[in-house]
Amino acid sequence: MEKLTSSILHATNEASIISDLVCFSHLRWNFVFQRPQHLLSRFAKVFRLFYVEEPIFQELDDTLTITLTKENVFVIVPHLKRGKGENSIDQRQETLLRNMFHSLNLKKYIFWYYTPMALSFTSTFNPEVVIYDCMDELSAFKFAPPSLKKNEAELFQKADVVFTGGHSLYEAKKHSHNNIHPFPSSIDKEHFLKGRLKMSDPADQLKIPHPRIGFYGVVDERMDIELIGKVAEMRPGWHLVIIGPIIKIDPAILPKHSNIHYLGAKTYDELPSYLGGWDIAIIPFALNESTRFISPTKTPEYLAAGKPVISTSIHDVVHPYGINNLVHIADSKTEFIDAAEKILNDADKNSWLTKVDEFLANVSWNDTWNKMMALIDEKVKEKQSFKQSKTKEKQYV
Repeated sequence: MEKLTSSILHATNEASIISDLVCFSHLRWNFVFQRPQHLLSRFAKVFRLFYVEEPIFQELDDTLTITLTKENVFVIVPHLKRGKGENSIDQRQETLLRNMFHSLNLKKYIFWYYTPMALSFTSTFNPEVVIYDCMDELSAFKFAPPSLKKNEAELFQKADVVFTGGHSLYEAKKHSHNNIHPFPSSIDKEHFLKGRLKMSDPADQLKIPHPRIGFYGVVDERMDIELIGKVAEMRPGWHLVIIGPIIKIDPAILPKHSNIHYLGAKTYDELPSYLGGWDIAIIPFALNESTRFISPTKTPEYLAAGKPVISTSIHDVVHPYGINNLVHIADSKTEFIDAAEKILNDADKNSWLTKVDEFLANVSWNDTWNKMMALIDEKVKEKQSFKQSKTKEKQYV
């Protein structure tokens, strides 16, 4: 396993050491374990890590709750009193945050943004470095705030380093910043290799017949619901296992065929045991604005578990997985069924699995983290050098 390294913690000048990283996210830490959790749990080995979530409204007075996770991340949740007016929400969040900074002695810190909307209550702070990890085109998602694009433009101006969640998103954003870098979805191989082992089926999957065609992730407006329904209808002997929370869409619109099994949300630790019991893993995303720039983390996870994959033609799945014949690409129900039948009739998957392992050999979240950290180190040193030169100039004025 790669070592996690950073020169920031080994600075020769004690006063220059940055010990804290504060992340602002639109996602709850305990919602789905994905890109933010993979990366920030690694940053938590280097920094005191604070993960600031969106507010929860309550009847009591404003307060913050602080919870330390098993990953050593401090999850910060603002609880705001209802009825005080929309206009004061940002100011109240800023006040709570400043009080926290004072009580926990945050003086030299990095700001890391997943949501540009957090600028509305953090713009007056003075971080050493500002990072924007642009993991999705959030403005294309259902219920996106109207001001999101404006805030993102402002964040591009403030950010010292920008990362993108995939290559297609990088192509769309690369002219917005002079220090922007693509970091597509990566993988914790050791975790998902467990899916290749003979494991006992979880109780709620145990009695589902084979062949099993499975999906895990968030079930929302990105899912091609019609495709799922048509495949289930045309192949009643196949069983589709859908794992994940249903959000932003009415569960009543989901297809209800007897061979579709909605098993609800599962923890990250549970996923390999479900995945290990599937014959095929799928990425049935609709081709729309909300999926145009996504880079599904599940793609390399499915492959690491040794599962053949069928995906719709999401750009960052086609490139590189589809063009390297690691994943079957299918958009119509006929293409999907043809791909599934080809997989189910293929008795020898060894040559394909060898290609998968060769491709994934140098892919890991640790490697992604180390590359990100090198870019952050470089920016910190650059800014500290600039400050030192300005200090010397003042001495001679």
